[in-house]
Amino acid sequence: MLVRVRFGGEQKYVKLPELTFEAFLKEVHSKFNIPEDRLPDIKVYDQSDTEIDAEVFEDIAKESPGTFRVTLANEELEFTGASQSSSSSVRSDDTIILTVTSCDPDAEAATGESSQAKRPCRINCEAKALIEKILASKPGGERIMQEYAKTKTLTDPTRRQMINILAAEMTETHGTSPPKSVRVMYAQGIVGLFPYLEDPYSQHGYEHYYDPESGSGYLAWRLKTIQRKTAEERGATGCKSPKIGGPGCGRQPFTSDEVPTDEDMEAAIAVLRYSADEGTVRSKMKTTFSYRQAMIKDANKSADVFSVFPRFLDTPGLIEQDFRLLFGEVTSNKFLERWPTTFKRKIMEESHGLVATSVLLDLLQNAESANEDEHVAWDSDMSAIMLLLHLLPPSAQGKKRPGKMSASQAVDQLIRFQKVGTSVQQHLDTIKVSCQPYLLALGPTKNNIHAYFIVIDKYALPCKATASVGAFDELFKAHFVFGTSYSSCLNNFFTFVQTTIYNIDMGETKETPRVAELRARMLH
Repeated sequence: MLVRVRFGGEQKYVKLPELTFEAFLKEVHSKFNIPEDRLPDIKVYDQSDTEIDAEVFEDIAKESPGTFRVTLANEELEFTGASQSSSSSVRSDDTIILTVTSCDPDAEAATGESSQAKRPCRINCEAKALIEKILASKPGGERIMQEYAKTKTLTDPTRRQMINILAAEMTETHGTSPPKSVRVMYAQGIVGLFPYLEDPYSQHGYEHYYDPESGSGYLAWRLKTIQRKTAEERGATGCKSPKIGGPGCGRQPFTSDEVPTDEDMEAAIAVLRYSADEGTVRSKMKTTFSYRQAMIKDANKSADVFSVFPRFLDTPGLIEQDFRLLFGEVTSNKFLERWPTTFKRKIMEESHGLVATSVLLDLLQNAESANEDEHVAWDSDMSAIMLLLHLLPPSAQGKKRPGKMSASQAVDQLIRFQKVGTSVQQHLDTIKVSCQPYLLALGPTKNNIHAYFIVIDKYALPCKATASVGAFDELFKAHFVFGTSYSSCLNNFFTFVQTTIYNIDMGETKETPRVAELRARMLH
């Protein structure tokens, strides 16, 4: 068995021929040239500063492979042992914390996953044991662990109860402003004890419980609530660099085509003003792509994009073409590939855990129905998309803005219905101020739509798709093609679609813990 030993300023691996106290002392003495007359002075302690002797050394090393503190007069060495391969991190008090990583090639082959395909499982044993001990000793904690053991997830009320228990214990032990290392340990312990709650798309998997970079997460939010109740003034928050991924983020185009000359650009723009040939339009729109993106990013020119490029208003499919030039074909296809096979079903399953309202029950019935019914409000796919909005409802907008909007009210920011035969221009004339993109659906009923338009800045851009799932795909892409931010009441909703389904700007986009939590539920 290999163990890691630190003595003074040195750290070395020591190989034990057998896992006994005597063998450990002998090998340490040999490796670090400790005088034989000092061997009787060596004392070994575990992490709770309980002395370990020869009788219990083997059991402790096997059952609790963590940190052993070894003293020799005024000198100190530390020993980390494990029966599996391991890595370690050092806390502020210089205690080495063992993190066990599975490196079993047979297990990897059986699952068909490699370290490149999925981040290795990292379990902080000390943190996991801490969370388990807290929950086991607190009222309601046992029920939380039983619910997870049965369902491999936690409902929202159960998750809130768990956070309340852990935050209360944290503040009782470390005060109302516990160190960052403590908060991280609790977050690590949660996903260590409940691995299916880990977010596979974040750097460490526990950021939705506590993110040390932004200071956000369920634990952080609960601690702030406790601080508000127990302190007269809130502590000042430090400046943090925001995450800026999303539609407005500057990015290099996916394509590597040569940049056209100014003469080519001017000629292409001139042709686009009058040409009605779809092949010519697509070719010239591709030629002017870089010019158009620069124009969209310029605040003084972005409002003129539809007057300079009017073919957006009468040629379906141009939004899709620009999006592919930005991200490539693989990213562009992800929603249409993954929605029917994975996410639609999981969204419906998650929605059964929401508080039942008449609106929610109607959406669930419509989403689960495979039959075309003229009395149904929306078709199956659009109903499921609206269920996702109920799973990620609008966040509170603050005291200076109107009160929190419900998911049902936010639907108008996503899609609006208009009877076929009525004027689209008449609808545009009713818009008083510029708005974020939304879908305008035309048809005899909501379940029988003949055409979709993307309404943006009082313009109506025809969708190429005639089905709701394709129209929504174009709506999402319009945000990136035109550099338009998400509507504030749909921010959580679109951020989930962006990072979880399209996998755009993962780790670079600011997400609420609710977004990361829902992703963790769906991807496990």
